[in-house]
Amino acid sequence: MFRQANVGTVDRIVRIALGALFIVLPFTTSFDLWDGDALRYAAPIIGAVLVLTALVRFCPLYSLLGANTCRN
Repeated sequence: MFRQANVGTVDRIVRIALGALFIVLPFTTSFDLWDGDALRYAAPIIGAVLVLTALVRFCPLYSLLGANTCRN
């Protein structure tokens, strides 16, 4: 289904942590940053993409750029 893994362990941990923050913060904090609808709803989508790429260990953007953080 997916190509060869290109997301390493440290990268996965960072993606899951940032993804979780992007999913939760717009709805749990009252910063002015989240007042606009575009960012309020875009942040959770970006967070979900980060978590998904961490879980499947494949990032299409890395593939396009030729990047690989996986040590395998």
